Amino acid sequence: MTVMNALQDFFTRETPRMTALADKIWSLAELRYAEASSAQLHIDALASAGFRITRNVAGIPTAFMAEWGDAGPAVAFLGEYDALSGLNQQSGALVCTPSVDSPGLAGHGCGHHLLGTSAHFAAIALQAHLQASGQKARVRYYGCPAEEGGSGKTFMARAGVFDDVDAALTWHPASFTAVFSQNTLANIQAKFVFHGKASHAAHSPHLGRSALDAVELMNVGVNYLREHMPSDARVHYAVTDSGGMSPNVVQARAESLYLIRAARNHEAAELYERVKNIARGAALMTDCKVDIVFDKACSNLLQNTTLNQVLYAQMQALGKLQLDERQQKLAGDFQATLDQNDLDSVSRPLASVLRGKVPAVFEGIAPYNPDAQETMFGSTDVADVSWITPTVQAWVACYAFGTPLHSWQMVSQGQSALAHTGMVRAAQILTATAVELIQNPQLIAAAKAELLQRRQGKPYECPIPADVPLPFLRK
Repeated sequence: MTVMNALQDFFTRETPRMTALADKIWSLAELRYAEASSAQLHIDALASAGFRITRNVAGIPTAFMAEWGDAGPAVAFLGEYDALSGLNQQSGALVCTPSVDSPGLAGHGCGHHLLGTSAHFAAIALQAHLQASGQKARVRYYGCPAEEGGSGKTFMARAGVFDDVDAALTWHPASFTAVFSQNTLANIQAKFVFHGKASHAAHSPHLGRSALDAVELMNVGVNYLREHMPSDARVHYAVTDSGGMSPNVVQARAESLYLIRAARNHEAAELYERVKNIARGAALMTDCKVDIVFDKACSNLLQNTTLNQVLYAQMQALGKLQLDERQQKLAGDFQATLDQNDLDSVSRPLASVLRGKVPAVFEGIAPYNPDAQETMFGSTDVADVSWITPTVQAWVACYAFGTPLHSWQMVSQGQSALAHTGMVRAAQILTATAVELIQNPQLIAAAKAELLQRRQGKPYECPIPADVPLPFLRK
């Protein structure tokens, strides 16, 4: 705790500025690869702190790297700042209410305004520690766009952006605090565009070839596939173009977007091939043509027990969150908007800690079991970084206990005092972990050895083929 004690004044002094930064990014609520203003806010603040800025990383205008220091291990903090579509929400409202504070239809339903700002806070806190102690390290902040549905880090990994990083640290806002020790699923997202032939649906239906029929038949086929795929695999879809608004016109074009998940990269690739064959079959049955457009992908996460144990020790040293009655009451008010299923989904994995009680705020730290093999069934592009360099993540409580990800309740709490308290605690955890790694370089060596072992001698292979352009460069 000596490092955190030494940095206490720094965290106290900088918290209002970091809180204002997070709130501004919450208000902007920019979608994947369009986070120009959010990225610029981070760039301006880090540049003013003396960080060297590299823009347009991997050819992505909203991706950047900020670096301070010229010697020692390269310790990277991964920041995100993208929002989700359809989640515009009034800050602090206890019922789902469209926001008057932020434009558009997007909202921070996954807390990335906090995520990116806390990682930024950790980077400048580590800089302050190194300046005071004289220790050497290269502190990096990676501005990573498009985690939500864009796999920004995977495209960055494909470009070699993380190849010389010695350790990567990040976190995710949640309604509890723990080591992010769960496995995640690899995924592939692709667009299926069916082309048919328009005709009058009543007068000359025999002349038409319905692209919408093809979309529906593909969905039926994938539904049958679900019985014959691994139990931990997932396939989701959205009809992104139903072919028009006139039922008396046979739809000449229709489109669907599929997200295919499986435990490992090769399993996701195999399942993707099966889904493609179903699409081809649907096109054949309807006498249509289909274009299959690979959109994005990400790998399965590789845990690093060495780093997880270091991070867990720092969590324990920092102790419980310190919350006042106002924060507790507000959390209770938000928890009252949830149903029992929301609470159960979070309570079950923490049953040994909760002991039958459901708190308004999870103030403690969930125990870390390095031998547990749990899967959260979601995906993250942090996983691709974890294949390249030892990577560690934390969950930190920023919301009322039980608040589900991607919900209006999460957006509404995004500017609350609890959210800000959790954001600061995450920065302290990441800073303390980074300091421990710099002071004990043998830990980095052990983490790298573990990564090689987990990869079983295999090099990282990006799941996005080299010829797939960035989404914003496609016609």
